[in-house]
Amino acid sequence: MKSPYISELEANQVIQGTFRVQHKDIRQKKHGDPYLSLILADRTGELDAKMWDNAAEVLDAFDRDDFVRVKGLYQIFQNRPQLTIHKVTPVAESEIDFADYFPVSKRDRDEMFRELEGWIRSIGDPHLRALLEAVFADPEIAAAYRIAPAAKSVHHAWLGGLIEHVLSLCHLAKFTAAHYEGIDLDLLLTGVILHDIGKIRELNYSRGFSYSTEGQLLGHIAIGVRIVEEKLRLVPDFPPLVRDLLLHMLLSHHGELAYGSPKVPVFAEALLLHHIDNLDSKMECARCAVEKDPFVEGVWTGYSSALDRSLLKKRRYLQSEPPKAPAAPKPVEQKNAPERVSPFAAKLQDALKQ
Repeated sequence: MKSPYISELEANQVIQGTFRVQHKDIRQKKHGDPYLSLILADRTGELDAKMWDNAAEVLDAFDRDDFVRVKGLYQIFQNRPQLTIHKVTPVAESEIDFADYFPVSKRDRDEMFRELEGWIRSIGDPHLRALLEAVFADPEIAAAYRIAPAAKSVHHAWLGGLIEHVLSLCHLAKFTAAHYEGIDLDLLLTGVILHDIGKIRELNYSRGFSYSTEGQLLGHIAIGVRIVEEKLRLVPDFPPLVRDLLLHMLLSHHGELAYGSPKVPVFAEALLLHHIDNLDSKMECARCAVEKDPFVEGVWTGYSSALDRSLLKKRRYLQSEPPKAPAAPKPVEQKNAPERVSPFAAKLQDALKQ
């Protein structure tokens, strides 16, 4: 079993461990010598690492997505954890249990797939249900759908993240369809289950998360439409008008042309799919931004590009000492000052006394 995991590291200790190289950058010191800037990872998180000395000896010894054994000093630098590497050596894949090095859903993937099958069985429309059954009768699609992440890095970026995201949307779809009048829950659920199916081919997730060539050329929306159109041929009596509604939902689920949707949503179920998809992804971004924030102290996270803001660490904020209000200044006692009288008033007062 791998030890230590990144989440177990303690500051100001020399550590030895094995990690996946998530990012590798060769940089130069002021006087020209190279140093290594790495992001190391395992299933519990990521770690900024620098190798300042003797980096030239290992520049070509490993690459991104390789596994390395490192020895170094783990410290807090500028309020962020950082590992200063003293020694690094590559590790053969035969020595690695991949499950230790990639983030994975906390839920069992087979259990999630059984829940997905339950949602499919709940669909009353026979044509929509037949389409979904045809899609997941394909063993390649069914296997990939269990394991694919929902994104490379933004939200649900772990093995099993796609199906976990979709199941969350199924619950949101059922709730919102009951709340808003006239929503076709069968159509909405079908759109939910199929909207991101292109990600099973858009992303590579066997060694780190990256975009496939097909993904870079087409993107998951176009790939998803292609998959659905292929499976529609297996349901020959599928209503063509419903087909166009469903394909529109896939094409428009990003909501805006600027966000990669070829079309914007133009009917209620398509609009609802976009908004619950956006809600679920944004809430997961917020959770991860707080949970994985690299700052050790303070109640604010670093800047989140996905959310375009820093987030308040609410729990830490509520546990912090409230700022003390400044003491109110004591009132200044006023002494009776002699009344100032003008010369004219003094003469008038003397005249009145007589």
